[in-house]
Amino acid sequence: MFEFELPDLGEGVAEGEILAWHVATGDRVEEDQVLAEVETDKAAVDVPSPVAGVVRELHYEPGDVVETGAVVVSIATDEATDDGEDRAAAPATDESGDDEPAGTDGRVFAPPNVRRLARELGVEITAVDGSGPSGRITESDVRAAHEDGKADTEIESAVSRVDDGDDDSDDGGVKSAVRRVGDDESTDKPAVKSAVSAVDSDADRDHTLATPATRRLADDLGVDIDAVPSDERRDGEPYVDEAAVRAFAASADETERERATGSTGRGTETEPADGEGGTAATGGRREPYQGIRRTIGQRMAESRREIPHATHHDRAVVEGLVDARERLEPLAEDRGVDLTYTPLLLKCVAAALERHPILNSELDTDAEEIVYHDRVDLGVAAATDHGLVVPVVERVDEKGLLELAREVNDLVARARDRDLDRSEMQGGTFTVTNFGAIGGEYADPIINAPQTAILGTGALKERPVARDGEVVAKSTLPLSLAIDHRVIDGADAARFVNTLREFLAEPRRLLLE
Repeated sequence: MFEFELPDLGEGVAEGEILAWHVATGDRVEEDQVLAEVETDKAAVDVPSPVAGVVRELHYEPGDVVETGAVVVSIATDEATDDGEDRAAAPATDESGDDEPAGTDGRVFAPPNVRRLARELGVEITAVDGSGPSGRITESDVRAAHEDGKADTEIESAVSRVDDGDDDSDDGGVKSAVRRVGDDESTDKPAVKSAVSAVDSDADRDHTLATPATRRLADDLGVDIDAVPSDERRDGEPYVDEAAVRAFAASADETERERATGSTGRGTETEPADGEGGTAATGGRREPYQGIRRTIGQRMAESRREIPHATHHDRAVVEGLVDARERLEPLAEDRGVDLTYTPLLLKCVAAALERHPILNSELDTDAEEIVYHDRVDLGVAAATDHGLVVPVVERVDEKGLLELAREVNDLVARARDRDLDRSEMQGGTFTVTNFGAIGGEYADPIINAPQTAILGTGALKERPVARDGEVVAKSTLPLSLAIDHRVIDGADAARFVNTLREFLAEPRRLLLE
């Protein structure tokens, strides 16, 4: 049986969301046949099968988030033969040694990975009730049995302590236990509730599921990840995300402040009002915070947390840019190319970066060095139905305008169709985002780390401009440049924007570069 684990889908990827399965249990698959579509970071990728055989089990459902390295599908391979008989193409039987139906003889219906987990946790698999199809035992069943066993042990230990509390009285030990467990001498019931609460609590857990990024955040904040409260479970184990770690760290800071002042600043019996620290149960629509939306949120939060942003706003008069496009558009159309403002803008940005290379850089914090890139690879942010996607146009400074236009049009179209390869969204040295296509003038764009700058453009349209004491209508383009202030000074940002304005005002300057 081949246990197929979710492969490494790219640098820094710790998990992926299963969007859809392209196979079902019992299906025959060939080598390199697509098994599933998985969304990771900002791309949806096809996951092919490395072997030929028959699908025996799909371990996750569409919508599940799976960590890299987790077993996602079990395949009976063509090499799994006995006396020349190919068992991969035949249904599982009682004698397969693989998936066995439950019976009175102690055999169970469980795949090898579940049996292995049971051995690791010390769970007697024949005593586990399967919740899967046809009574199949899943990993969650084994983990639940393991937790139940731990709970039983703790309860037995508590009962033992109660029994040993006082041998001379039938009920003295019970009263003693009530005082120790519940700090309440009223009745037995509060003691039982307290004991159950102590068993159910996961505050003292010794294992927590979390992505590597979440664990790094916990280390940075000095948080014990096993102490972070969590109501979410994955495969029966507590799961903690970055938001939970930050909330726990903030709560700890608040507690320290309260201890320092000797006051909590609020009553002990007051519930928070709606909008004042509580979550109102409004009954509104909810949707999962996962996939691309969650990835974008994590990246943006990390960028804002780690990078001191500063934004420089300006406005460029771009009549020369408008004139250049109007003159070149028919010529491009004759060659089958749709010429938009974007490739012209990218060429101007690339020329300005050549003049001001500090903005085409990144900060290597480990080596404590500023890295100046020797190429201009521009990320072009594209709004899609499934989130913001940033394909990268490589070596913009070396490409002709029509070649650049073809590449930009192709990348943006495939981004909207979710047909980009992950490699096409990596390696950018500077990012351009056009929020003006939707509406608006200025914004404070968030830097796409590890880059040190990002340029946002507003809507290109006619606006009033003062010329020789007269107010006239001119085509203008609002510019919002966000910089990493650890690397780039405000003066550097202003000089870059001034140079960019010159190229946008008269793109024929590019011929001199």
